Order: sequence, then C-alpha cells, then structure tokens
Amino acid sequence: MLDRIALILLIIGGINWGLIGIFQFDLVAFLFGGAGSILARIVYTLVAVSAVWCISLFFKRSLLAEN
Repeated sequence: MLDRIALILLIIGGINWGLIGIFQFDLVAFLFGGAGSILARIVYTLVAVSAVWCISLFFKRSLLAEN
C-alpha cells in the first residue's frame, strides 16, 4: 500500500513539475496559497519523501528480475 501511495505522490509531483516547466504554473502553490505556505511545503515534502521511497522500489524490482 505504501508503494502505491508513494507512486501516486510522485506522479503528482511529476505533473506539477511538468506544468512548471511548460506553462510556468505551480499547481500545488496555486491550490494551497503560494509556494511558501505550510500546506504547499507539506505537499512538496511528501513528494520528496515519495521519490526517495521509489528509489528503493527500483532496486527491489531489479533484484526480482534477476531471480
């Protein structure tokens, strides 16, 4: 279950970065009152933790493929 939550948050973060890169629009900041608001910072932190978690998934998958 944690793997799926981390993946969903990472996808949300990727979409947000895509919006920033293409349209210069930060959806998280827009929804939560600016990039410096506590809610936006929590979302950014959760996305970062999810990215670190998903690094571990990458290694789990590669180990399973070898067996």
